[in-house]
Amino acid sequence: MTQMAQMKNLNELRPKCLEKYNARLNKPRIVVGLGTCGIAAGGQKVMDTIKKEAAERGLDIDIDFTSCIGACFKEPVVEVSVPGSAAVVYGDIFPEKVSQLIDSHIVKNEPVTEWAIMQIAGANKSYAGIPEMNRHSYYEKQVRSVTSRLGRTNPESIEDYIATGGYEGLEKALTMDNQAIIDEIKKSGLRGRGGGGFPTGMKWQFVRNAVGDKKYIVCNADEGDPGAFMDRSVLEGDPHSVLEGMMIAGFAIGADEAVIYCRAEYPLAIRRLNLAIAQAEELGLLGDDILGTGFNFRFRIKAGAGAFVCGEETALINSIEGKRGMPRVRPPFPANKGLWDKPTNLNNVETYANVPFIIRNGGDWYASMGTEKSKGSKVFCLTGKINNTGLCEVPMGITLRDIIFGVGGGIQGGKQFKAVQSGGPSGGCLPESLLDLPVDYDSLNAAGAIMGSGGLVVMDETTCMVDVARYFLNFTQLESCGKCVPCREGTKRMLEILTRITEGKGKPEDIPTLERLGKTITKSALCGLGQTCANPVLTTLRYFRDEYEAHINEKRCPAGVCAALATFSIDPEKCVGCAACAKACPAGAITGEAKKPHEIDRNKCIKCGACVEKCKFQAIIKA
Repeated sequence: MTQMAQMKNLNELRPKCLEKYNARLNKPRIVVGLGTCGIAAGGQKVMDTIKKEAAERGLDIDIDFTSCIGACFKEPVVEVSVPGSAAVVYGDIFPEKVSQLIDSHIVKNEPVTEWAIMQIAGANKSYAGIPEMNRHSYYEKQVRSVTSRLGRTNPESIEDYIATGGYEGLEKALTMDNQAIIDEIKKSGLRGRGGGGFPTGMKWQFVRNAVGDKKYIVCNADEGDPGAFMDRSVLEGDPHSVLEGMMIAGFAIGADEAVIYCRAEYPLAIRRLNLAIAQAEELGLLGDDILGTGFNFRFRIKAGAGAFVCGEETALINSIEGKRGMPRVRPPFPANKGLWDKPTNLNNVETYANVPFIIRNGGDWYASMGTEKSKGSKVFCLTGKINNTGLCEVPMGITLRDIIFGVGGGIQGGKQFKAVQSGGPSGGCLPESLLDLPVDYDSLNAAGAIMGSGGLVVMDETTCMVDVARYFLNFTQLESCGKCVPCREGTKRMLEILTRITEGKGKPEDIPTLERLGKTITKSALCGLGQTCANPVLTTLRYFRDEYEAHINEKRCPAGVCAALATFSIDPEKCVGCAACAKACPAGAITGEAKKPHEIDRNKCIKCGACVEKCKFQAIIKA
């Protein structure tokens, strides 16, 4: 073991980490966002270009990387700072912009204002014309605790983590009585952030009280919702916070072993988790006799194979044990009989990441945010037809309007907002009339939606709500494990009806049939997947029934999405007779003379939409 690994407290190491962390501010510094979104947008090429440019110029620059700061819509994101001045965060920085950025900001200390997103001033000199982070429209309504290190520290540096308060929660917890830790979590009001919203402190209490010679801590990092990347971002950007939260939970309930079940599709998250575990072991923060307290704790990572149903806790446990990922009948619950039939505490990534902050700052601090029954903050992913796609952390109780039009910047292309789906493929679709709904567990449930893990998919006026319901039900039907009849057969029948409606073959009795099937499956399915899979259908029927009726009674798709119900025509005022549409039409349905308006024979038209794609004059009308 190294000398550091033999230390019995962090008092010696913390000042050294802080000194190293602050020393980087003494010379020019460039930091590139290299989360998955940043890398996908070209961040690594930007990093390579910066290193090459600095070497060729002989510049003494501290070049580092970080994770996603949340503004995915601006990736690749680069932060630049010079000693004594605020750090400036730039967006859409591609390799061709690097030279000018270095010339202006590093050499002349003149930020490129038009590329800047915001500045992080602190005690340093600020720049005119660049908003500070807490005044930027994307961040001003946010609170940053779980996401506080994302985009601000190097996720592969345990020194960065310790310098910013890391492992202080664990150090404090190890001096507390086990029950006192659980009481603090109860006082905070923290509810499970994986979707169920069960009180975390109560769950911990059940496991602590359970009889067993061995207990386990399990982290659900099997984030399978389309458009959701909250857990991935936290694991990539602040892996030690999850480890620390799980260790505190383990000490509180009497466990000495933990398993992190992470999707194999998250290779960067898994790599950084493994690195974080190795770093913590080297410093004596993991293993035997942690910080001289006699507490032993170890981790292992299980890579999931991508089955959506394994996000359900008992199916996840089966998968860890090497069995088929299918939910178990409950009771018994995992708190009494979980992994290897031992008492098991299972929370998701965001839940555990909250724990170190709660123990450090106290349950009252956390409970001061949010609403009476939904305390604290929540991390959301903004996706779909929204200007500012990305990751945000907001206080519970904020309205959908504030998230979508405040943080999210409104709808792309100035189009009309139509709906937002909260809670992933099992979530409900909420209309414009509910934009002022507070975002908390009870309000969303009452509206027919769920909090879920935190995905928000925004839709505009061009979205067909019947097709949306069909799309998400198709996803959950494919992901059903097939163990229980209501989910296996019921979703299949509902999908058949929805498909028929979108093809123009719907019948008036289909609407009550869908409602009856949806309610039956919700009440009788074995696990959370089946119990919530009908939400997209039931909420679209509740709030957008007129679209179903138009599909069935008028054989018309109001949004013009369902191809079988679409009609195509040519606006003679816009058509210039270029014949591009006629050449693209595989059915030969478009005719006309050169340089004169063309026509579409609807009897021949196969409604493929090829003419729409080829027309440069927006002369094709799809209705």
